[in-house]
Amino acid sequence: MKQRLLLCLLLIGVMLYYAVPRISPTAEGMEGLFASSWLLLTMFAAAGNLTGMLYAPKKRKKGVQRKEEQVRQRIHYYH
Repeated sequence: MKQRLLLCLLLIGVMLYYAVPRISPTAEGMEGLFASSWLLLTMFAAAGNLTGMLYAPKKRKKGVQRKEEQVRQRIHYYH
């Protein structure tokens, strides 16, 4: 999961590296509107991928997870 998010972030960076010198958000008319909206979209995509990386649940080891399941089963059995 984190590898996919990192790959997406790298691809966004490559697209920005290629596109930023060629577009002008201060241009008049549709060109400026397109450039501004494209930059905004890439910022949303980068923010979403960063959020996914930072707030992804941590993976647990199988042994720890198995012990927690056994404890839950015992608690459920006694209630």
